[in-house]
Amino acid sequence: MKPPTASARWPLVAIGLLCFGVAAYAVGMYGFGPGAERLHPEMRAAFEREALAIRTHIFASALALVLGPFQFSTRLRARHPGLHRWIGRIYLGGAVVVGGLAGLYMSIHAFGGMVAKLGFAGLALGWLYTGTRAYLAARRRDFVAHRRWMVRNFALTLAAVTLRLYLPPVFIFGLPFAQAYAVIAWACWVPNMMVAEWWLDRSASRPASA
Repeated sequence: MKPPTASARWPLVAIGLLCFGVAAYAVGMYGFGPGAERLHPEMRAAFEREALAIRTHIFASALALVLGPFQFSTRLRARHPGLHRWIGRIYLGGAVVVGGLAGLYMSIHAFGGMVAKLGFAGLALGWLYTGTRAYLAARRRDFVAHRRWMVRNFALTLAAVTLRLYLPPVFIFGLPFAQAYAVIAWACWVPNMMVAEWWLDRSASRPASA
């Protein structure tokens, strides 16, 4: 497989920068900082009541955001396959599993009513499922399937980014927050999966790199 050109690399670089920025913001504001004080009163009450689960989800998800982009570096896979495997193990085992289980638990307490709860529960279950499929494919050395499941999994990891991209317009245009947040609970990940499937279909004819 030919190394990606500069034009092919820039989307991954841009995604990586967004991931690092959101991870730093989430950890700084909600992991250690006073971010919870700025939340909607009902969200703040849930944050204080379930602080351990929320912080577990925050730190694990931030780890996934930081490590995820490196898994798609063809240069890293080619030059340092052992490092690629170890990053993958930490990403799937230490970030996706822990963050997904914490997220699934927190979906019970999600703000925005049943629509939001189901949206975030679907995200957590999808994250865990695609991560499991990616791991099992790697174990049987089916690297084509592994790569496809990792693309789907990372598309769900990016829900942390897209969710925060959707929030500013809610405040700018003065939309009802509870209703908007319930929509965002789905919009932060369903379009991501649609784009991932489109990209996988488009690139299906290309050979995948192990």
